[in-house]
Amino acid sequence: MAYLHLAIAILCEVLATSCLKLSDGFSRLVPTAISLAGYGICFFFLSLCLRTMPTGVAYAIWSGLGIVLIAGIAWVFQGQRLDMPAMAGMALIIAGVAVMNLFSRTGAH
Repeated sequence: MAYLHLAIAILCEVLATSCLKLSDGFSRLVPTAISLAGYGICFFFLSLCLRTMPTGVAYAIWSGLGIVLIAGIAWVFQGQRLDMPAMAGMALIIAGVAVMNLFSRTGAH
């Protein structure tokens, strides 16, 4: 269940962060409401995940995958460009998360 809770937390955080740009400095009601609700739900599910998963591992997965997903959404839907160093850095983040989950004994297995 820890990984399911973490996945929900990540998806809600990605949605909330993506809506921050659309909120235009919290001046637009719907994107602002989605951001605030998304962050609330995200932290709730992250707290459930932390019942059984070490904080460092959960946060590394959450932030690493969040960075990659948000950058991808910004690239596809908001027209932001990713250069080769940015893509290489995100590949290293994915590799780091994979190494932690596949080889570390500190994960919630």
